Amino acid sequence: MNIREKTAATADGLALSKFGIGQPVARTEDPVLVQGLGRYTDDLNLPGQAYAVMVRSVHAHGVIRGIDLDAARAMPGVLGAFGGGDLAGYGPLKCTVPFKNRDGSDMTKPPRPALAAGKVRFVGDPVAFVVAETLAQAKDAAEAVTVDIDPLPAVTLASEAVKEGAPQLYDEAPGNIALDYHYGDSAQVAEAFARAAHVTRLPLRNSRVVVNAMEPRAAVALYDPARTHFTLHAQSQGTFGMKGQLVDILGTTPDKVRVLTGQVGGSFGMKAPVYPEYVCILHAARALGRPVKWTDERSGSFVSDHHGRDHEMTAELALDKDGHFLAVRLTGYANMGAFLGTVAPLMATLNAVKNTPSVYRTPLLEVSSKCVFTNTTQVSAYRGAGRPEGNYYMERLIDEAARETGIDRLALRRRNHIRPRQMPFKAASGMTYDSGDFPAVFKEALAAADVQGFAKRRRESRKAGKLRGLGIGSYLEVTAPPNREMGGIRFEADGTVTIVTGTLDYGQGHATPFAQVLSEKLGVPFERIRLSQGDSDALIAGGGTGGSRSITASGMAIVEAAALVIERGRQIAAHVLEAAETDIVFERGRFVIAGTDRSVGIMELAARLRGGLALPPGVPSSLDVSHASEPVPSAFPNGAHVAEVEIDPQTGTVALVRYSSVNDFGTLINPLLVEGQVHGGVVQGLGQALLEQALYDDSGQLLTGSFMDYAMPRAHDVCDIGFLSHPVPARTNPLGTKGCGEAGCAGGLASIMNAIVDALSVLGIRHIDMPATPERVWRAIRDASGTNGA
Repeated sequence: MNIREKTAATADGLALSKFGIGQPVARTEDPVLVQGLGRYTDDLNLPGQAYAVMVRSVHAHGVIRGIDLDAARAMPGVLGAFGGGDLAGYGPLKCTVPFKNRDGSDMTKPPRPALAAGKVRFVGDPVAFVVAETLAQAKDAAEAVTVDIDPLPAVTLASEAVKEGAPQLYDEAPGNIALDYHYGDSAQVAEAFARAAHVTRLPLRNSRVVVNAMEPRAAVALYDPARTHFTLHAQSQGTFGMKGQLVDILGTTPDKVRVLTGQVGGSFGMKAPVYPEYVCILHAARALGRPVKWTDERSGSFVSDHHGRDHEMTAELALDKDGHFLAVRLTGYANMGAFLGTVAPLMATLNAVKNTPSVYRTPLLEVSSKCVFTNTTQVSAYRGAGRPEGNYYMERLIDEAARETGIDRLALRRRNHIRPRQMPFKAASGMTYDSGDFPAVFKEALAAADVQGFAKRRRESRKAGKLRGLGIGSYLEVTAPPNREMGGIRFEADGTVTIVTGTLDYGQGHATPFAQVLSEKLGVPFERIRLSQGDSDALIAGGGTGGSRSITASGMAIVEAAALVIERGRQIAAHVLEAAETDIVFERGRFVIAGTDRSVGIMELAARLRGGLALPPGVPSSLDVSHASEPVPSAFPNGAHVAEVEIDPQTGTVALVRYSSVNDFGTLINPLLVEGQVHGGVVQGLGQALLEQALYDDSGQLLTGSFMDYAMPRAHDVCDIGFLSHPVPARTNPLGTKGCGEAGCAGGLASIMNAIVDALSVLGIRHIDMPATPERVWRAIRDASGTNGA
């Protein structure tokens, strides 16, 4: 090996030690973003673009008698005004999950047109839109549209919507039921409850939340008549999937649609589907022959972006005389809103099944949930999408069972933990856990939280006139929804290397960990790696980002693609080094003749190919690969979070004063980013636990439709969030990753709510629903003490 080769090999080794798997590398996109140089959808302006403004229903339920667009069309600058009839040729927005009712029949999926036809079903239901030369002109014209609606009675709560005499949203959905879901063996579960020494039963309200991504939705549509081709610039969670939805709605073929996504300012599940506004502006772009732009405002986002959670569940836990779990049963309702979102029924059904058993040996599970239409904004996936809910149900049940039976709540959890020797473990959900050491994670979490010192801290709080509580939130999530994923690798003319994949970064920081994986597998310099993820035309597959799947799915695709690059490189290097292909090995970024010091680096090889390296027939002419991996099996991140709160009994104010967590995310590609993901998830869990709630009045008007009425968590609401890792690598993917994006919510909801109930338990309070606002807590204290608070 000559001096140049030795120097290159040394540099490769140093780079891997700094930027390889497991290193806390800072996010590469942050310097751009913190300088305000990011490029989001609303930053895009195309030559000749016009502006669209939506006209929405102000009634939650009613019959459309007429829509008068003439006055709007006559206003200055107006290019077009459109109603539902103008979009009659397009397909509906669809729910894609194929669930069956408990009787085996198909669930009810009423079609949702982009603009309401015949009836409106929630406040904010789009009924028309206007396109004008300027945004101001479009807004003025939208206000001139006259919509004649005969109001009908409305219903906003799922449990009320199923009652006899409730307003009916759809003729084809009697009782407003979209899906009557059932999982489990009812007879076996009933028998387990019948022979149980103790049964804990707890009604639980999982409150409705508004997603409130930092960046409101926006889109720009173009149409090329020469190619009969649509292009949509829009936020998404994966352009491949959004393109597939649009192809179906537009009634065209995949080669006629392109979706482009730039940087995205948060999504949490909300920006994954196609929305009515996108269909509207695509139609307008074709009808007017001009690009058309639409950007939502925050007031519009509150009613038009899908909401999250909103479940009413009764949870039951059966235990034997020694405190061993016999069965868990969930029965209740999930609010779908006025329409079925793309994956709306999933959260209270299959994801409740998969995630409720958690880290515990629970032999039997039954889930009976009705997915119900109401006159509210549609509800669909929100960070965790059923994973935090399922774990919340289980953890609240355990704390209450401990109180009722007199068994220590920590001992009750330990008694029912799945043991490492039982792996692989077939859970009552039907899932098989491949890895994990739940008792060790729990033990480490209690030590990190100094649970032994809690009694002293509680006495100190009592002296200060405060109630103090400690809550545990153990969790296990089923992540990585199975879809094929792309792992493309391109060696560019400028000496950089591009990863092409179908997951999409909307705040997670994918570019850095993906580059770390590729740098370690191929020895490519970290700083030369780029990420392409937002162009549907560049993708051959793509499951998008959701369900904490990105590092597992894209990671596996990158690993497999890297192996294909090495395979191609060995053939090329054999020619360059004048050796047999069987003698070429790949080591730390270099193709080496085994047993010699002769080698060529992968980047040097790429450069020589760009320079016109002559190759014999049958030898690849490029290192580039375009690969799609098969679906990766689900993974099972888990952990234990411990929260402590102080409550002021005079005001009901809850303060989070201590928080620690121990998490098993398998292999950590980038610990720095993982810790940040946990912090964000915990804060969102805190927001739902203490502050956030979307409320409607009896007529279906959203009462919490702005930040004046809807409380979001702020920095002063949060204490330091402790983070420790206890990794047990997954055995189901080559990197051993498990996913981390939603775990903070799962641990946060349960631990904070359990801490609040623990603090209030000295007053005899056994439960309080989210959000634990000062008023709600104050009233609970007053009711428990028998005073009226006067």
